[in-house]
Amino acid sequence: MGLIEQCQELFKTASLYEVLGSSKAATEAEIRRSYYKVSLQVHPDRNPEDPLATQKFQVLGKLYAVLSDKEQRAVYDEQGVVDEESDVLSQDRCWEEYWRLLFPKITVQDILEFEKKYKDSEEERQDLLQLYAKHQGDMDVITASALCCSQEDEPRLCSIIQAAIESGEVEAFSAFTQESNKKKRARRKRADRERQEAEEMQKELGLGDEDDSLVMMLKQKQKSREQNFNSFLSDLEAKYAKTSGKSQKGRRGKK
Repeated sequence: MGLIEQCQELFKTASLYEVLGSSKAATEAEIRRSYYKVSLQVHPDRNPEDPLATQKFQVLGKLYAVLSDKEQRAVYDEQGVVDEESDVLSQDRCWEEYWRLLFPKITVQDILEFEKKYKDSEEERQDLLQLYAKHQGDMDVITASALCCSQEDEPRLCSIIQAAIESGEVEAFSAFTQESNKKKRARRKRADRERQEAEEMQKELGLGDEDDSLVMMLKQKQKSREQNFNSFLSDLEAKYAKTSGKSQKGRRGKK
């Protein structure tokens, strides 16, 4: 099965750009950022119950390899086809390692700086409205997927969505406009439970100030969950996505 057919099967669209939530007019930097966001959303460590997660992640890697190659992208843009025999796709490659070459580990400072710039920005608003439309107003999924989002942010996010509904920018989905108080309370309880678990972990580890606590918790999670590809870090990257540096290309063997 070719790349385009795989996209149709796994992402319900044959358009490489639509898989990334991007467009033909997107710049290289925009394509890269879109790939980063989507790849984090489908990463196998964040979706352990999805039997297709690994396949989706691999297909995204191939998709990005095509769109980040000028010649391959030009062929796709002009003819709507992908050269399956090209070096970009025919070489054996570990897509997990390829991803890590493109996106080095982020730091605590990266996280804090990104969050500061992202919140209340137009980028956040557009990302939020895309999530709202994609999930038809389901706030459980929206709050779980939104970047830099905590329970305290929910009223602010709801006000952004409500304003967009009133202006006619997005459709008024009943899942949002008629969400029950029971569902809202359940979401708050989950958030409170997660926060309590985090606080208990801090106490168990004897952590100090906020930055040091975060660093130590990251290290502790890395040590205890090595089998899951540093999944705690992946979760943080998904919430505080930031890309840096230029694309690096390299060939790797299969795992």
